[in-house]
Amino acid sequence: MNDFPPFGGGDARKVNFGEARAAVLPVPYEGSVSYGGGTSQGPRAIAAASGQLEMYDEELDWCIDEAGIFTLPPVQTAGLTPEQVMAAVHEAALAPLKEGKLLCTLGGEHSISYGVFTALREAKARPFSILQIDAHADLRQSYQGNIHSHACIMARAHELGIPFVQVGIRSLSATEMQFLRGQGLESNVFWARRIAEAGSSRDWMDGVVSRLTEEVYISVDVDALDPGIMPATGTPEPGGLEWYTLLALLRRVAERRRVVALDLMEFAPVAGLHAPDFLAARLFYKMIGYALHGAKELE
Repeated sequence: MNDFPPFGGGDARKVNFGEARAAVLPVPYEGSVSYGGGTSQGPRAIAAASGQLEMYDEELDWCIDEAGIFTLPPVQTAGLTPEQVMAAVHEAALAPLKEGKLLCTLGGEHSISYGVFTALREAKARPFSILQIDAHADLRQSYQGNIHSHACIMARAHELGIPFVQVGIRSLSATEMQFLRGQGLESNVFWARRIAEAGSSRDWMDGVVSRLTEEVYISVDVDALDPGIMPATGTPEPGGLEWYTLLALLRRVAERRRVVALDLMEFAPVAGLHAPDFLAARLFYKMIGYALHGAKELE
C-alpha cells in the first residue's frame, strides 16, 4: 500500500516525519460491521478527497499545512484477529506519540481507537480524557461475541480507567443506559435531542469542556453528523449534529484544553457520491487545524 495518497495531496507542504507537527495514521480496518460495510475503504477515500482541499483555512486565517502534516504508512490488518489489530495499531501509534506528534488516526471502524488509547497511556505521563462525538454510546461489554467490536470502544476505555464525555448520542441499548446510570456517568452525556433543543445557544459546550481534563483525546464517529449531510456511514441515525455546531464545539475544546491526539472513524464511502468524502476530509483537516492552533494559543 505504498501508493496510499498523502493527506493534503500535492498542494500540502512537503515535510519529512521529523519536521511534521501532525502525523496521520490510516487504519483501513473493518472487522465487526453490524449493518452497512465499507469502513476499510474510508481512509483512502478521505485521503484522496483531501487533495481537493484548499490549504488555507479562512476561519483560522492560516494555512494549516504549514505546521507540517506527515502521512504514515497504513496499518496492515488483513488476516489479523481483533486482538492482533489492536496490538498493530498500538505499535504504529506509539512512535509518533513518543516523538511528540499530534497523532491523527484515520479509520476504519471505531474499535481501532483502543490501540491508540493504550499507546497514548504508554507514551504520556499525564492523564487524559476522551471526548467522544458519536451517534452511539458504544458501551456494550461485547457485541456478537467480540469485545473489540465497534459497539464496545467506550466500554474498553472505561476499563482502562480513562474518563470520557459523550456528545451527540441518540442511540443506545437499555443495558448501556443502565451502565451509565449505575456508574454515575449520565451527566457526562450530551444528548443530540438536548443539543437540538438548545437551538442557537452554545452554553452546553461549556458543560462539555468543564468535564474534560486538561489533556484530551478527541474521537469523532462521522455518524455523529446528521445523515442528511453525512450518509456515508454504516449505522446512520437521524437527528444528528449540524456542521457548524460540530466545528464550534471542536474549536472551543481545542482553545480551552490541550488536544493530544484525535481520530475520525466509521466513514464508509458511497460509490459516485463525492460530497461525503470531501466533508470528511475537510472535517479532519479542521480538527488538525484546531488542535495545532489551540496548542499554539495555550503555550
